Amino acid sequence: MSIRTKIQWCDSTCNPTMGCDGCELWDNTTKKCYAGVLHTRFGGATSGYAPTFEEVTLFPGRMEQATKWRDLRGTEREDKPWLNGMPRLIFVSDMSDALSKAVTFDYLREEVIANVKSELGKRHQWLWLTKRPARMAKFSQWLAKSDQLWPSNLWAGTSVTSHQMTSRIKPLLEIGNADTIRFLSVEPQYGEIDLQQWLPQLQWVIQGGESGHGASAFDVSWAMSLISQCRKQGVPYFLKQLGANVVCEGQRLRFNDGHAGDWSEWRSELRVRQMPAVQSDAVQSQTGSLEAIRIDQPERAYTKPASSKGRIAALKAWETRRARQSAAQKEK
Repeated sequence: MSIRTKIQWCDSTCNPTMGCDGCELWDNTTKKCYAGVLHTRFGGATSGYAPTFEEVTLFPGRMEQATKWRDLRGTEREDKPWLNGMPRLIFVSDMSDALSKAVTFDYLREEVIANVKSELGKRHQWLWLTKRPARMAKFSQWLAKSDQLWPSNLWAGTSVTSHQMTSRIKPLLEIGNADTIRFLSVEPQYGEIDLQQWLPQLQWVIQGGESGHGASAFDVSWAMSLISQCRKQGVPYFLKQLGANVVCEGQRLRFNDGHAGDWSEWRSELRVRQMPAVQSDAVQSQTGSLEAIRIDQPERAYTKPASSKGRIAALKAWETRRARQSAAQKEK
């Protein structure tokens, strides 16, 4: 867990478990999951890791610790201005899958749900990602049987890496209730994906290419396609990174950032990082619909709540800093 993270779409991370049952990124023949790779390096030797990635291990108390982190409402994020105006966003399970079969529903209720719903926990938004949305849906139904509502500040998300994996979306829609924010992490993406039939029922889409050695190619046209699909449906869209192997019209593109996550290096029409409006017991709903702010170039779209002037100023300041840094690097 970390109070600060380089992941562009959140402020912090927290892992109530470490390790995973495996998925298309981590099995007998494929070893591409970054959490699995880190466990291969540090598991069994470094405190805080599972002995091996395959040995799902509980770490009670981490969620409670995260509830005590400072409230970020009203705080300017200089490096992530698209998050300004939001509460602290905490990514749950970036180094594991807490819906692995060894993790009991009782543990998830006490470690995750209880802390998210606590007085301190309600100040934050918790973004829970899994590749096992069917089990998360069963957990949600298990809670409902004991009259426990899914917390409005607990977002439910699943990973979609290929069009075949869009099968995960159906059980995702069964999680929580009408107030639940449901999102997709289309990362890493292997092939073009059509989400049009699902988008009316989703509140957010994140997209990204694969990073690391031997990364599969990410075609810029895939990003343009999802941007268009989300725009037509009015769904907030966030392009996290293009990855380490970016192609456009059959040609490989090169970036100074090894992950191609610095959007100042992107084509302007790709610079879309939108966040959904949030509502919870402790967070007043942001008024107005999401709207595009156009700065400098007409096609450079950013997103803000309609009434937020602070976010516009922060984005302008961030653009100015990035331009100065780029100019200084060129002079060197």
